[in-house]
Amino acid sequence: MRIAVVGSGVSGLVAAHLLHPHHEVAVFESRDRIGGHVHTVDIPAADSSLLQIDTGFIVYNESNYPLFTRLIEHLGIPTQSSNMSFSVKCDRYGIEYNGSSLRQLFAQRRNLLRPSFHRMLLDILRFNRESASAIRNEAAQMTLGEYVSRSGYSSWLSELYLLPMGSALWSVPRDQVLEMPAAFFVSFFENHGMLTVDDRPEWRVIIGGSKSYLAPLVRPFRDRIQTGTPVTSVSRYDDHVLVNGNRFDEIVFACHSDQALSVLDDATPLEQEFLSSLPYQKNDVVLHTDTSLLPERVNAWGSWNYHISGDTAGPATVTYNMNLLQSLDTEETYCVTLNATDSINPDSILYRTTYEHPVYTGKGFEVQERHSEISGLNRTHYCGAYWGFGFHEDGVRSGVRVAEHFGISL
Repeated sequence: MRIAVVGSGVSGLVAAHLLHPHHEVAVFESRDRIGGHVHTVDIPAADSSLLQIDTGFIVYNESNYPLFTRLIEHLGIPTQSSNMSFSVKCDRYGIEYNGSSLRQLFAQRRNLLRPSFHRMLLDILRFNRESASAIRNEAAQMTLGEYVSRSGYSSWLSELYLLPMGSALWSVPRDQVLEMPAAFFVSFFENHGMLTVDDRPEWRVIIGGSKSYLAPLVRPFRDRIQTGTPVTSVSRYDDHVLVNGNRFDEIVFACHSDQALSVLDDATPLEQEFLSSLPYQKNDVVLHTDTSLLPERVNAWGSWNYHISGDTAGPATVTYNMNLLQSLDTEETYCVTLNATDSINPDSILYRTTYEHPVYTGKGFEVQERHSEISGLNRTHYCGAYWGFGFHEDGVRSGVRVAEHFGISL
């Protein structure tokens, strides 16, 4: 069969990689590069070498990314361990902490004398202990905000831990974290070992940057990828699909939900309902060397550093310390910051781009469970990380699911 794949993020490339040996595949990509959130930037180092710094997808772990792990092992991609730690800096309370060790937790000595800080730590332990059971019982249909409020947790647990963590993970404003289904939020924490202070997974990065796996992944069908070729029209018929006027037997939408909906000439009511229930929003991303975006105290620096300023409706503001994440041995500290461009010294900016991330709501959570009601029908298939938690493994799994519809497995 002739199969069109729209989008060259991880979902589309995995689907095309699996389909290509058995079908005639054509991949359409609107940008001038492939990879989606797999985007490594080459930066000249002081010794005239090049540093490969990731700006989108960065880390994975073998426990929670089994399909991605199998894929890169199959491709022979070398990896190394990564440092994963999380810090919070809050302007309102004048507080900063890093939860990876006692020394870093109390890097700001005043935290030792703050009753509210100690209450937050106790609440974190209680949340870790009780939440997984709660979402299977009384909190099954609650939002995270409802669950936290009804459970009598302190305001600091939400303001200085849950909301920054959720906002950083999903790149959404803190108030949208409160509206997430509690079951969605807690399930992610539970699956990723984040409801325990020990036995957490070992995080890893790809040596040479995440883009290193793209070339071997697409090598068998590289000549079937058309970059700089946006799909503007898709029409479906009983015996074929027209993509930009070209005839195919099937189409795989591996782009974002709103992008798929915008090009479908004949979207069904169910497609309109489902795809509009899984929206995306933009985030400004800057690679730079301005360490003022990190906590004031170096001991509090983490791999992920969340900055709380302004109201909860403001965009997620998080700075990734790439030296820690990618083990960069350089005098300069390289950072990737979301949504704080105006605060970055312009002279320190090395690269700027925009990524879009899915926004999760109760309706979206429900729609995810009904994927088969629109995918695999009408010569149309849908894949993308937005059908899961929005992470790289979800993208791989979604691409594999499409291939399995054609009787092909990873």
